[in-house]
Amino acid sequence: MPAPLALRRLTAYLGPMRLRVVDLETTGGDRTSEIIEVGIVDVVRAGEGWRALPPVSKLFRPRGEISVHAMAVHHLTPDDFCDDDPHCDEYRLREMLLAEPADLMVAHSARFERGFIADTATGGLPWICTVRSAKAVWPQAPGHSNQVLRYWRGLKLDPALANPAHRAGPDAWVTAHILIDLLKEASVEQMLEWTREPRRVERIPFGKHRGKPWAEPPDDYLRWMAGQGDMDADVVAAARQELARRAGAVTGPLAAASGAG
Repeated sequence: MPAPLALRRLTAYLGPMRLRVVDLETTGGDRTSEIIEVGIVDVVRAGEGWRALPPVSKLFRPRGEISVHAMAVHHLTPDDFCDDDPHCDEYRLREMLLAEPADLMVAHSARFERGFIADTATGGLPWICTVRSAKAVWPQAPGHSNQVLRYWRGLKLDPALANPAHRAGPDAWVTAHILIDLLKEASVEQMLEWTREPRRVERIPFGKHRGKPWAEPPDDYLRWMAGQGDMDADVVAAARQELARRAGAVTGPLAAASGAG
């Protein structure tokens, strides 16, 4: 399959690059939640290596309530916002994300950020997910969260910039340094490819067949899943791959995983 145009352009031109790391804090955990804080750190070439530029963060006043569970994570409460704080919308995101041209977007667990940031707010830039990249480069890590990788990799970060955890600016700063660490062992192109690959979904994650291996449900159930446009894209891909395996079109790791139970 040919590489996307943006990837072909990056492959052809790897001069000075600007990788834009973004982190969001929201009012809750689902797609109906609002963005209430954005943190950005640009990572740029510095000689043979890379360096992180100072973080930029901004608060956005929510229109609705902040869930208690969300407050327990980022500790942002209604008292942290004033009437002069704007609400977050695509116009505000474009102001932050397109203020200076970048070559790539980066996030830790990029699926979350991409659920809130439309391609039109980034100029259609490709994304790197540092979680997927870290799992590929350091599968032996005790965990792949921001903070676990920060301490496991021994990153020496200024507490004034890296703390507190679960705020957008500090989390973007930590992710930026995880990215710099990853770039010592993997290329930008490799991380783009890891990000584009569907994640392995070993078992059906929901519904009446939840917890079962993909080899067990009947074809009609898999065909239903494969046709859903609003379902998790990786789950849809897994259903389609299992259907292809049953038709004899797929062999190797997926077939082994599906038949292993």
